[in-house]
Amino acid sequence: MNILVIDMTHGGVKIAVSYAKRGHVVYCYDIYNTLKGIDRRMLDIYGIELIQLEDLKKFHDEIEVIYPIHLPLTQDEIKKYNPHLKYTFKTHHKAIAELLNDWGKDIDKIEITGVKGKTSCAFMLKEILIDDNPLLLSSLGALIYEDKNEIVLQKNISITPANIKETIDLAYKLANPICGGEIKDRIYDCAIFESSLGASGIGDVGLLTNIVEDYPIARNNSSASIAKKQVFNCDIVCCQKEDLDRYYRDIDHPKVNSFSLKCKNANLYVEDITYSLDETTMNIAYSNINTKNGELVSGNIEIKTFAPGPHHALNVLGVVATALSLNIDESRIIAGLENYKGIPGRTNKQIIGNSIIIEEINPGINTKAIEASINMLNNKSDYIISIGGDYGITCEEIDEDAVGELIDNLNEEIILTGEVGKSISNKINKKITYIENYKSVYNLAIENNKNLLFIYRSDYRKLSER
Repeated sequence: MNILVIDMTHGGVKIAVSYAKRGHVVYCYDIYNTLKGIDRRMLDIYGIELIQLEDLKKFHDEIEVIYPIHLPLTQDEIKKYNPHLKYTFKTHHKAIAELLNDWGKDIDKIEITGVKGKTSCAFMLKEILIDDNPLLLSSLGALIYEDKNEIVLQKNISITPANIKETIDLAYKLANPICGGEIKDRIYDCAIFESSLGASGIGDVGLLTNIVEDYPIARNNSSASIAKKQVFNCDIVCCQKEDLDRYYRDIDHPKVNSFSLKCKNANLYVEDITYSLDETTMNIAYSNINTKNGELVSGNIEIKTFAPGPHHALNVLGVVATALSLNIDESRIIAGLENYKGIPGRTNKQIIGNSIIIEEINPGINTKAIEASINMLNNKSDYIISIGGDYGITCEEIDEDAVGELIDNLNEEIILTGEVGKSISNKINKKITYIENYKSVYNLAIENNKNLLFIYRSDYRKLSER
């Protein structure tokens, strides 16, 4: 069967080459016209022809189309180029699951998706599983940990499904350098993969952090909740109870573990919580958690970790549910989360001079996240609150009108910064301060002995600058 891989921008080259190596006849359609350099040469090396959809009229019999879940074309729009072909369609996520069908059967595997909190959850789970030398793909890079030491496999890497396989391949090359020696399958004993818009299904546990905003994708033909439904292809799924009831009532899955900050009908919920910017204490009850070894476990656990606001605490619940699903001892969960202090370049706290600096930096920052971050401050008058950011390459774009309306209704003074801040300033009715360079906002807070809440929508490509 011929295979057509669509979208070279979001991992299509890796998928196409992987199928070509297996002896398939593969074609590619570069819908965004971004293919160049080494990627273009890779297609040539493996005899993969680059075509346009109009070329489908030359094909006969049948074709399998592999496409990203957010493709701005419907299946019917593709079929019209040659209605006589027999078509099968497969997402990039499912293709990766197929390519990795025989990989990692003897290790714990976690896939993480959701609108918010994916990277934070990935690094919390890394702390819990640190003794197992975890392999980790996140929006901050492809990493591996050996004896608790971080090894960077690749820094600038996206969380498209194809990069799950790329991360595994990079780890294999690290374990088996060209100079030779004994061939090793791997140097890690567990794997954690953050993935955008769904999961491939290779995870022993799939964690769906939240659907805090169900934004449209695929030229408004689909949505985040529909794309992330793919997480239910994992053996066990951990999902927020409220999202499960709202978006996935029709799901028939034998092993779903729900979690909630408020709903005591969830499998895992908070009985008591004390928030602090330093260390939040959570008393968590859990009941009938489905586990990897087939047990149902129940109990209570007290967690102390960096979770200054409810949206951070919700991430912690998802992580605890995931760890319990893998039959990880409570002692390891407690110790790992106590060791988690936030992530530089994401949510973290630091002291500079006499100022407390709280950073909420995220490529997918949105209105609800901004509001939640502001609400976590006990003494807002002690803080300079700054909102801004870069225009980036994530599928989710910030709703500037909604942010402008939020700022208009806040009593607190807000400083806007960056190119996003500049654009938002035009959506606001009240007088507002704009400072172009975000570093100047830090200087303003430190020089005046003020604390700073820095909420910034960061372009993935600029994370290394933070």
